[in-house]
Amino acid sequence: MATLLSAIETQARRHLVETTASFWSSAELIDIEAAGIRDLWRDIVDLKGEHFFTVDITNVSLAANTSTLTGLPSTIHKVYLIEPRDTSSTGSNNGLLFKPKDYNHSDFQLARAQADIDPSNAIIYYAITQAGGPVGALTIYVAPQVTSAVNLSFVYVQTLGDFTAASNNPIPGESDQALIAWTVAFARAQERENRSPDPEWLAVYATEKQHLLQSLGLRQTQEPTYVDAMFYEYW
Repeated sequence: MATLLSAIETQARRHLVETTASFWSSAELIDIEAAGIRDLWRDIVDLKGEHFFTVDITNVSLAANTSTLTGLPSTIHKVYLIEPRDTSSTGSNNGLLFKPKDYNHSDFQLARAQADIDPSNAIIYYAITQAGGPVGALTIYVAPQVTSAVNLSFVYVQTLGDFTAASNNPIPGESDQALIAWTVAFARAQERENRSPDPEWLAVYATEKQHLLQSLGLRQTQEPTYVDAMFYEYW
C-alpha cells in the first residue's frame, strides 16, 4: 500500500529530532517532499518503463478537415501513442497509423499540401508543440487532414498535480527512504549557515535514488530485451 506523505513527514521528523512541529511546519516539510517526488518522477519517466502512463479512450479525436487534435487533456507530459479507437479489420479506420514527425520535416510539409484523405490504410503524421502540462495544454498538429472524423486512443504520461499531507506517495519501487532523505536534507538547509541542503543526507538520497532507478529499469524478466533493428518496419 502506498505511504501517506504525512507518514513520511513523521519519519523525517524523527531524523530532524522534532517529532512535534516547531521549527519546521508540516506545510514546509510536505512542500519539500513534493519537490523530491517530482525529482524522482522525472528520472523514472525517462526510464520509459510506462510507470505513469494513462490511456484516454474518451476525449481525444481528429475532426474532419482539421489540422489539430481536439479534446487533449491539459496534463500531458509526454505522448506515448496515438491510434484510432477502432483498430478492427472491419472498422472505418482500418490500417490508419499515426506517426510522429517534426513539423518542419519535408514529409510533414508534403502531407500538409495533400488533399484531405479517407482515414483508413494511410499514415498521418503528428507534431507535438507548446509547453505542455503543467504550464499549458499541448497543440498537436496533424497532416494530411481527413475527410471524416476519427475517434482516438491517446496514451500519455500525465503531470503529477498537487500534493497534501493526505496524498499518497506516487513513486513506485519502495521509494519512501529516498523521500525521507530528501526531506531531511532540504529541511536542514534552514538551520545551516549557508542555507544549502545537508550534504550527507543528499548523499543518502543519491544512493537511494540510484538503487531505485536500477530496480525499476527492467519490468519483466520473462524474455530478454531486444532493440529493433534499424529500418525494421520496412523489412
